Amino acid sequence: MSDVSFNLQPVDEKPTRKYRKGSKYDPLLDAFMSGPNDLVSVNVAGKDANYLRTQLNKRIDARNLPGVKVSVVNNVCYLER
Repeated sequence: MSDVSFNLQPVDEKPTRKYRKGSKYDPLLDAFMSGPNDLVSVNVAGKDANYLRTQLNKRIDARNLPGVKVSVVNNVCYLER
């Protein structure tokens, strides 16, 4: 058998998992909410419109944004109030 170098240290408990606060899509929603337009098309480089719809709907639900709707038509994502 080969020798393996290791070190064991006792701990009281495992640390809690760190979660990211917010989302990278929050600035997009903030810009829409503060803007004057009621209907905008959304395009994020490298992201499919259906994937974007799913992520934005999750953030809308998490942030309790009433009256904001996400839809996809012809592979283009739209935000509307």
